[in-house]
Amino acid sequence: MNKTRMLLFRLGTLAILVAIAAVMMVVGRGHTVYLDNKKLEYQGQEYKTPYKVVVLVKGEQVAKLYDRERGSATNVGQNFEMTLEITQEKGGDETVATYQIKLPYNMDGVIINLPGYLAGLPEEAYLTEFVSTAPEEPEAEEEIPESDEFEMGEF
Repeated sequence: MNKTRMLLFRLGTLAILVAIAAVMMVVGRGHTVYLDNKKLEYQGQEYKTPYKVVVLVKGEQVAKLYDRERGSATNVGQNFEMTLEITQEKGGDETVATYQIKLPYNMDGVIINLPGYLAGLPEEAYLTEFVSTAPEEPEAEEEIPESDEFEMGEF
């Protein structure tokens, strides 16, 4: 009876740990969200950038983006909410709107193209995965001296 009881406690503890891990995988998943204000071409149509986009996340300004600029925000969880203050042309009126985006589970770095998103394009057009590319450094060739190692000369 003592062995059975100990086995049940171990299985119960294991089940609790697996349940906590599953909840943390969904709730605690962190994402870096990159916001691009760059021109987008999709299916032969061009989507131009607004003059200026101010991005607020949780009431805090994380980026002020002009043409061809990128900002970023960190988000925990799958739901990303942002408020955009959009100025279409220089000196124009500012419109404010709040948007919610469901982030994919399988991406840590997510790039959202704002002109594509604001145009109502499908997710495949405006959302891509951020892949860091480190610059490759050429390997330096080692020079071999002409003389022998101990400089003994000829015998």
